[in-house]
Amino acid sequence: MSLATQIIDQQVSGIIEKYADAFTDELRLGNDERKKRSAAFLFLVAKTAFDLTDEETFDGIVDGGNDFGVDALYFEPPNDGELRITLIQGKYKTDLSGDSAFPENAIAKMIDAIGALFDPNKTVTLNERLEQRVEEIRSFVKEGAIPRVTAVAANNGTSWTMEAQQRIDNAAADFNGQVGWRHIGPEDILALLQARQPISAELKLVGQATVETFDFRRVLIGRMSVSELARLTNEYDNQLFEKNIRRYLGLAGNRVNEEMANTLRDSNKRSNFYFYNNGVTITCSQFRHNALQKDNWTIHVNDLQIVNGGQTARTVQKMYEKIGPEIEGAEVLIRIYELQHNDTEIVEAITFATNSQNPVDLKDLKANDLRQKALSESIAGLGYKYRAKREDRSVSPDEFTSAVVAEAVLAIWRRRPHQARFRSREHFGALYDTIFEKNLNGAQAIIAALLLRHAENRRKRPPQDAPDFLAYGSRFIAMLMGRYLLEEMNIPLHQLDHRTFDRARERVEQKSDNYVSRAEQQIGEALSPLFSERDRTLQRLSATFRRSDLVDTLMNTGGEISPRPISL
Repeated sequence: MSLATQIIDQQVSGIIEKYADAFTDELRLGNDERKKRSAAFLFLVAKTAFDLTDEETFDGIVDGGNDFGVDALYFEPPNDGELRITLIQGKYKTDLSGDSAFPENAIAKMIDAIGALFDPNKTVTLNERLEQRVEEIRSFVKEGAIPRVTAVAANNGTSWTMEAQQRIDNAAADFNGQVGWRHIGPEDILALLQARQPISAELKLVGQATVETFDFRRVLIGRMSVSELARLTNEYDNQLFEKNIRRYLGLAGNRVNEEMANTLRDSNKRSNFYFYNNGVTITCSQFRHNALQKDNWTIHVNDLQIVNGGQTARTVQKMYEKIGPEIEGAEVLIRIYELQHNDTEIVEAITFATNSQNPVDLKDLKANDLRQKALSESIAGLGYKYRAKREDRSVSPDEFTSAVVAEAVLAIWRRRPHQARFRSREHFGALYDTIFEKNLNGAQAIIAALLLRHAENRRKRPPQDAPDFLAYGSRFIAMLMGRYLLEEMNIPLHQLDHRTFDRARERVEQKSDNYVSRAEQQIGEALSPLFSERDRTLQRLSATFRRSDLVDTLMNTGGEISPRPISL
C-alpha cells in the first residue's frame, strides 16, 4: 500500500463527510457506502485534475445504471467550432493495495461510448443525468460543432494493460485524431494536490542571453533546449503551472499543440521550432547566474512558475517521451521575470498579456478591477461575502463567487439567460461591461445570485413531475423570477439597493417556490407552439434555450415565436 493510495483514501472519506447532503439529495446515493466512495473518488479526480468548482464537479457525475461506462462527463460550449468534452471512468478499490491495473473491459466500454454517445444518429439508452448532458452535446454536434474528446481512466491502482493499449490504438483510426487518452492514478492526484510548493531549480541555457533591469525588476531573455524544458517539466510537473491560467489542452484535437508536436517530429522543421513558437514565460522571486561567463549560462531560479508556455512545456514533455534525444536540436525562447513576492498585479498582467495561443479564463485577472472592489464592499455591507479570486477552499453559504454573480446578473437583470450559460468564457471579457456596469450594486448582485441558486436547486433536485425543459432552462426561470420580484415590489431595478434589500430578500425566501412554478408554466406555454409531441426531444429543447427569441417572447418584447420547426 503506497502513501499516495492512503492519502487518496483519506481525501475520499473527507469528501463523503463534507458533501453528505449532495451525495444524498443530488446524486441520490442513499446509504450505499460503496457507491459513495466511488462518487467521491470521481469528485476528487475531476475537481483536482480539471480545476472545476464544487457545483461543476457534481453536475458532471453521471455514474449509475445505463451509464454506458461513463461515470462523469464534462464539456464546454463550442469555441472556434470545436466542442471540448472530457469523460471519466473511475475504478476505486477498497482494499487499497494499489496494484490493480485499470481493466481492459472498462477501456473497451469507453471506446464504445465514444463511438456512440457523440453521434446524434445513434440511439442509446442512458440514465437521466447522462442523457441530459449527452443530448445537449448532440445538439451542438448537429449544429456543426466538432467533438474533441479527452477520455480519462482513473483508479487508485496502476494504468491500463498492454492489451487495453492495443484496443486504444486500434480505435484511433476510427476516431480520426479527435480523442486523447489519459490515465490518472494516486501519484498523479497527489502531485496535483501538492502543486503549490515553491520551486527552486537550475536552468541550463543555450548560447548568449540578455539581462536588463526595468523599474527595479530584472528580466532575462535567452534560449533553452526543448530537452531541458522536458527535464524541468518531468521533475516538477504540475507544481510549475500553479499560476498558469490555462490547463493543458492535450495533443488530440488541439491545433496549436498538434502543430508544435508535428514540428518536433519533422527533422527538417525541428531546428526552426524557436522561430515558430511563442516561447515560455517564467516568473520568480530571484534568479542568479555567472555574469563573467559569456554564454551557456546555468541560471539558479527561486520560486519558479511558468505563467505562459504551459501548453509548450506539456507538448514538449509528451514528444520527448515518444521521440527521445532526437529532438534536442530544437530550442525555445525563455523569458524570466524577477519580481517581488507581493508584486501580484504585475504577475497577473504578465500572465494575461502573454497568454494568446489558446483561450484564457479572465475571472482572476479582473479581480483587481475597481468595479470588482467596489462591488465587494457593497456586498460586505449587506452581510455577505464576495470572492473575486479563486481560492482553494469551498464557498460558504453566505458567499458568492464573481463567476456566479456574473452569470446571475447577466441572466436576470440583463435578460440574457442564453448567454449566461453558453458564453461563460466571455463574462469577464466581451460581456464584462454589460454585466458589471457602473450602476450594479451589492443588493442587485446578491438578489440575482439567490434567485439563480433557487432555480439551480430545482434543476439539481427535480421532483417527479418536473418539466422536460428544466435541465436546460434554469437561467430562463431565474430571469422570470427576477421580473416577478420587481413587479411585486413595484420598483424598477435601479431602486433595488441597500434600502430595499431586506424586503427583496424576504420575498425571495418566502416566494421562490411560487416564482419557480409561475416561470415553469410561462415557459411551458411559450414552448408549446414550437413542437409536436413527436418532435419534442431533449436535443431540440437544448437548442431552443440557446435562442434569444425565446427571451423576447417571455419578456413580451418580441412577439410570439413563430411555430416553425427548429433546424439542428
